[in-house]
Amino acid sequence: MTMNGHQPRYDRRAASRVLAGLARPGLGTPALVPPPRRIEYTSAPLRPEAGSHLTLSQRLYLERFMRPCRADQVTSATHRMTWTDSDGIPNTGHFHSGGLGPVVPIAMRETVLALWHALQADTGLALRVTELTPRDEAVLEGTTTDHDPMDIFRVGIEACGRALAQHALLARSTPYRTPAEFAHGMRDSGIYSAVATRWYWELQASSYRRGMIAVTLCTQPDGTIRYSAETVATLRAMKDMTIEDAHRTMRRATQVEGLSVADAITKYHDELDVISRQYALLPPGTRPACLAAMPHQLGGAHYSILPVVVDKFTELFTAVVPTVTVAEVAADTGSETGELAAEDQVFYVPDMSCKHCVRTITGVLESMSIGVRDVDLTSKRVIAEFRSPRNRHRAFEALRDSGYNPTAERTEPATATLPRPATTETAV
Repeated sequence: MTMNGHQPRYDRRAASRVLAGLARPGLGTPALVPPPRRIEYTSAPLRPEAGSHLTLSQRLYLERFMRPCRADQVTSATHRMTWTDSDGIPNTGHFHSGGLGPVVPIAMRETVLALWHALQADTGLALRVTELTPRDEAVLEGTTTDHDPMDIFRVGIEACGRALAQHALLARSTPYRTPAEFAHGMRDSGIYSAVATRWYWELQASSYRRGMIAVTLCTQPDGTIRYSAETVATLRAMKDMTIEDAHRTMRRATQVEGLSVADAITKYHDELDVISRQYALLPPGTRPACLAAMPHQLGGAHYSILPVVVDKFTELFTAVVPTVTVAEVAADTGSETGELAAEDQVFYVPDMSCKHCVRTITGVLESMSIGVRDVDLTSKRVIAEFRSPRNRHRAFEALRDSGYNPTAERTEPATATLPRPATTETAV
């Protein structure tokens, strides 16, 4: 595949510089603080396996993808929650009963949405994207998982939110007692930089979806927090293991199976969700650096994207938290013997985005002996052969445990809007 006649080119520093050049003049318009809202959520306690503090899903992920991390190094959430955000999209998240509670993932999501809207409204950024040279486009295509710069920035904002909500599972071991204190403490302690440089991408995303975190936080004399030495060593060992797995898979694909590099990446990134350009194409002995964390000299000044995004996110999150009122409601689990109408066999998965998602969702349902009649990636629609309302509810829970957000129908924004406060904007 080529872009405008240019072959894709793997170059992490060049890709980082392209993104920094786009972001430096401005990354989003001033973001509006959302109006006060009451958001309802349902929650259910996570059920660990016998003799363990981890669920089956957490243990299986730990054993397969987190070598050499031990179970005792992992903290689990106590509850999984579901809610519909102000854009009408179903969400799932986790919280710890001894921590800051369900308001953190909900306010985090509202902050992400507000920054996404500000990003979309930035016409100057959109224009700069259209003016990228074919060479710059080829670098992004050859280096990044998401090739469109707007998608890359959106994912980066979401990753920032994930890091906040995931580390909030450990809030009780920090000196911070409110969501706003915790957000500022995360930023001032450099935890976002630690995530960017020490974690690998799939670990951060997948462990977040499962409500787990392999980190121990230590409070410093100045009141900030740091990763423990054991955490740093474990994260490094897991990243090294992942890089070696990616190199091993690439060698097998190209040398044994005879695939081209492009075909190998497509096959194994899509099917196994283990290999990616990020690690498979690294020269041996090279450690990956987060594109957002790389520093550049632009316009005679030092510039890095990560601190800009973190500052925007932190300030907006602290403004959003007071506007959100959360209320728990009972979940409808359905009956074991009730009948299902034809339309009850249809549901939607808004965050189903690729063929890998299709295979994962199909696999979860078929493992529960639920037949899958059709999966339409374009409309996000799934038709499955549920046996009862309770069977359907349990299937939805299993899909949420795998990181997806099934919903009965396409939803519209439904949260109640309260009077807007006097101050409605914050510069980001």
